Amino acid sequence: MREFTLADLTRIMRASVGVDDSVDLDGDILDTLFTDLGYDSLALLEIASKIDLELGTSTPDDAVGQLETPRHFVDYVNEKLSVGAA
Repeated sequence: MREFTLADLTRIMRASVGVDDSVDLDGDILDTLFTDLGYDSLALLEIASKIDLELGTSTPDDAVGQLETPRHFVDYVNEKLSVGAA
């Protein structure tokens, strides 16, 4: 099973929504709120959609609203991947 990493997430964040020039996605952002990184709920829905397309997963909109940090997002995707591999 492939593991979804922070590097995967930041790649998708940059490609799908972009990044504010004042934000360093290469820094220690795992526990930084998405709102502090400049990503609102619509941006997170777009990111989740790109991840779902890439990995063949399905993320409900209400679940995306509960993913407040990159760590939450990465952990959530990895949990979905591990359940799908079982």
